[in-house]
Amino acid sequence: MDAELLTTEQVAGRLGVKPATVYAYVSRGLLSSHRNADGKGSLFAKGDVDAFVAGRKRTTTPNIQTGITLIKDGGLFYRGRDATVLAGTSTYEAVTSLLWTGDLAHTGFPVNYHLNRLATAVTRPLPETARLTDRLRVTVAAVAAADPLRFDTAPAAVVATGRQLLATMVHALPPRTGVPVQVSSLAESFWYRLTATPPTESAVRSLDAALILLADHDLAASTLAARIAASTRAHPYAVVSAGLAALDGPLHGAASALAYPMLAEAVNGLDPVAGISDRLRSGIPVPGFGHPLYPGGDPRATVLFELLDDGPVRETTIRLADAMRTRSGVAPNIDLALAALALHHGMPADAGEAVFAVARTAGWLAHALEEYADRPSRFRPSGAYAGRPPA
Repeated sequence: MDAELLTTEQVAGRLGVKPATVYAYVSRGLLSSHRNADGKGSLFAKGDVDAFVAGRKRTTTPNIQTGITLIKDGGLFYRGRDATVLAGTSTYEAVTSLLWTGDLAHTGFPVNYHLNRLATAVTRPLPETARLTDRLRVTVAAVAAADPLRFDTAPAAVVATGRQLLATMVHALPPRTGVPVQVSSLAESFWYRLTATPPTESAVRSLDAALILLADHDLAASTLAARIAASTRAHPYAVVSAGLAALDGPLHGAASALAYPMLAEAVNGLDPVAGISDRLRSGIPVPGFGHPLYPGGDPRATVLFELLDDGPVRETTIRLADAMRTRSGVAPNIDLALAALALHHGMPADAGEAVFAVARTAGWLAHALEEYADRPSRFRPSGAYAGRPPA
């Protein structure tokens, strides 16, 4: 039995990564571990590691050349610009232009009141249990049906469609408090749909920063789905719908909703370390920690934490982060930062997912623009059949 178990160091050597990265895989639910006899280390079943290695070698896509986003040496860059710097100096509108056109220019998102009324009408009958992202999906489908020119994939048309679609996605969400006649940005409009807490300049700035930091992340699962849709020459609305479908998984865009209750419990009195202990004991990965692309720590989370005002949420998040970093060597990721942002400002648990969805719409359409300019229908992998042979 012992021969079939590997230590953390052995797994790290097999995968060609640092031990901290192995723990990150565990925290993300990608690898399962067991405590050794003295309770001070982790052991891994060789079969689980073999399956993980085989899964990493699997590929279903051609070599995708992209000039949009680079993740390198622990940094995130949009068309050669540091995304963490942009989060503190630019606006989501400008970063969207950068992703779509290469020009960092603030261009507002026009509100089409006819489309807004349509989207509001079709989402109003949804039950109260509907999540914000459920409403976004219905909105995208309704707006697509109302656009007779939706199959125009010329760059200028896609950019115009994207700006109008983003405005409608946000404005069609039900407000939680009175909305002023004039708002200065998409982030401010979004604020009134996420919380009844009055906005401050710094609070709206933090939401704008979150939108910027989540605007794209190379070929994440939802982005690959969006590119596949664009490769078939699906219209921009269908591209966004494909991205929203993949984003819905708990291991992708919905991950912040898993971190939210853990953080809320800790803020409301439960010892943060005890909360982590309960999850580890039950075999549930601790949400909001570790990222395979950032073994040294997610820079997006660092920026959002710095923008969070002092208070119980910030203090609790720091305690959680210190505990996980000390024992497991993993740092917080963007999911924990989104959960902290939402909880601090009185937003619901699914707010982080909605922020993720709206933000990433910019990235999906940027990748669609690249795909529209490439050879169509180039995604056609072949399955390795492992079923019953023909009679």
